[in-house]
Amino acid sequence: MSATALVERDFAVPDIRCAGCIAKLEQGLVRDRRIAAARVNFTEKRVHLSCTPDTDMPDLIGAFSNLGFEAHPIGAGPDEIDPAAETSRELLRAVAVSGFAMMNIMLLSVSVWSGAAGATRDLFHWLSAAIALPTVSYAGRPFFRSAWRALRHGGTNMDVPISIGVLLVCAISLYETATSGPHAYFDGAVMLLFFLLCGRWLDSVMRDRARGGVTALLRNMGTGAMVVADDGRSRWVDATALEPGMVMLVAAGERLAADGVVVGGASRLDLSLLTGESAPQAVHADDLVHAGTLNLDAPLRVRVTAAGADTALADIARLMGEAAQGKSRYVRIADRAARFYAPAVHCLALMAFAGWMIAGAGWHQSLLIAAAVLIITCPCALGLAVPAAQIVAAGELMRAGVLVKDGSALERLAEVDRAFVDKTGTLTLGRPEAIGLERLDIGVRSLILALSQASRHPLSEALTRGLQSYDIRPADVTSIRETPGFGIEARWAGHAVTLGRPQGGDLGDALATELSVDGRAVATVRFADRLRPDAADAIRVLGREGVEAMILSGDRAEAVAPVARDLGLTAQTGMSPQDKLAAIGRQAAMGHKVLMIGDGLNDGPALAAGHASMAPGSASDVGKNAADCIFLGDRMMPVVQTVRMARRTQAVVRQNFMLAIGYNVVAVPLAFLGFVTPLVAAIAMSGSSLIVVGNALRLKRAIR
Repeated sequence: MSATALVERDFAVPDIRCAGCIAKLEQGLVRDRRIAAARVNFTEKRVHLSCTPDTDMPDLIGAFSNLGFEAHPIGAGPDEIDPAAETSRELLRAVAVSGFAMMNIMLLSVSVWSGAAGATRDLFHWLSAAIALPTVSYAGRPFFRSAWRALRHGGTNMDVPISIGVLLVCAISLYETATSGPHAYFDGAVMLLFFLLCGRWLDSVMRDRARGGVTALLRNMGTGAMVVADDGRSRWVDATALEPGMVMLVAAGERLAADGVVVGGASRLDLSLLTGESAPQAVHADDLVHAGTLNLDAPLRVRVTAAGADTALADIARLMGEAAQGKSRYVRIADRAARFYAPAVHCLALMAFAGWMIAGAGWHQSLLIAAAVLIITCPCALGLAVPAAQIVAAGELMRAGVLVKDGSALERLAEVDRAFVDKTGTLTLGRPEAIGLERLDIGVRSLILALSQASRHPLSEALTRGLQSYDIRPADVTSIRETPGFGIEARWAGHAVTLGRPQGGDLGDALATELSVDGRAVATVRFADRLRPDAADAIRVLGREGVEAMILSGDRAEAVAPVARDLGLTAQTGMSPQDKLAAIGRQAAMGHKVLMIGDGLNDGPALAAGHASMAPGSASDVGKNAADCIFLGDRMMPVVQTVRMARRTQAVVRQNFMLAIGYNVVAVPLAFLGFVTPLVAAIAMSGSSLIVVGNALRLKRAIR
């Protein structure tokens, strides 16, 4: 099969749940001779296929179906609905229904446990059945569907014993109720579903949050452009229909919808999307420009050189997807153990049933013991060992101003020994501050305030904040008019006044503004992006924790040098997203675990590729979506607190695993020997989960 003849296809597969699913898909799909390669993205629950051009979409969907998975083709549109989002909503509804039903059945069971007998006991059993059976039918669907698909295609998974156990307990309980038996276990069946659904929903929510980075990045691309024909007429063309050779007319304030070369006009572009550079860059004829960048000053004519999936912005989106795909290979111990869970539990339950039948216990008693084995071996405690500790740790970090988006990030944060930190908006506050205002005459300050407060430009807002601290009144100006990219004009005491770009300065100098009266420069105000107040302390403490820090920035060397000098850090400057990604790759190849801390759109791929990642609350949507954790406020010390909490969390996780394993070592033999009923099995299973959760609660106040 020629590699050049292959086409790429992407599918959403919501039912990817564990390491066994990954192996089954990647190994099973390539058995179809039309599919050359299959790669699973566990985090996004997607599969990328390389297949022959003559392969129809129904055939590919059929290949998934033959393996027991439902698949949905994914297009390139950023607004496309992901079936995984509906999966999370379905799980949440199931959690709510099973939780409400569990509480009501437990209330009814109290009377039976207290000694109710005869007709009263039968009534409570029938009421419990009336609540439990519809609840199990509805809330158990995620497990039943998954189990049925696996069995229908000759396989098994961890949902098979869960489904068998729940249905078997319900059937035995219904039989007991119909024959006025003393025991029914509807409460155990619904309780089991509730705990399992809680764990699955939490896992689904964490994965949903990890999927938004690429979508947010693609939304920064222009939706289309005015295309100028040879005869001078123009028409609007959607971004998906742009082709190389077309000439776009890009107005001031508009984002470019494709890569290209400037063929007419001169302006400045905001390149922070691609480089993180805080200062706009001047562009003239023959300069290369990229999709997603913002035209600030004047109209441009741009000849398209690359559109759609071929743009630099799309390349960054692909890098983010590939980086997340590599990170999704990190599979927790509980996931790896899951592949052995189903066959082991089936064998134990079958052995219990056969052994007790041979011993003469009868089918009813033998089924009860087999059901108890299925329930008591439920991997709830094992499954909660990791998320319980992560949820408690995430709650404590939230109180400290850190939002943890992906619980598994705490596992990776505990291992980091390198930190790559962006400059603008990460080490610095990311907002300009006017400097030297105290040297200006009070009348000049009053006039500047009158003009700056009429504009929403970031530099004008910085001026307004700075001048308001002097408790001065704005001058009386009239006829205020703002021209995007040039500044604000007004009339003051019969004079024409302007506040805008320095007329004699370089076109790219965006960190200064000039006040002119009747065309004569009166005052120039410069701006600086200050360091976070505790940046130096945070970097120093990180070093004591064994995490060596370094600056990776897309800014110019002269802009980064003062920050690097003040913090005592080495720095690499002028780095593109690909450069940052390569730097992380080199460190990983040497065995280091990199914590990437950044905020810009250009940091998205590096944030996704880092062993763990953090972004400030002021970061771009792409930066916040790609990062594992977000720290709020102006302080940087929460980064250190998060690393410390992550390491403490891992210690608790290891303890939880030991508790979960110890529970099974004690409980399974008891169930196998017939000392445990299905109800006691459900209570024991829930009790083991509560022990694990209780141990995790020791993380509370660990930050203090």
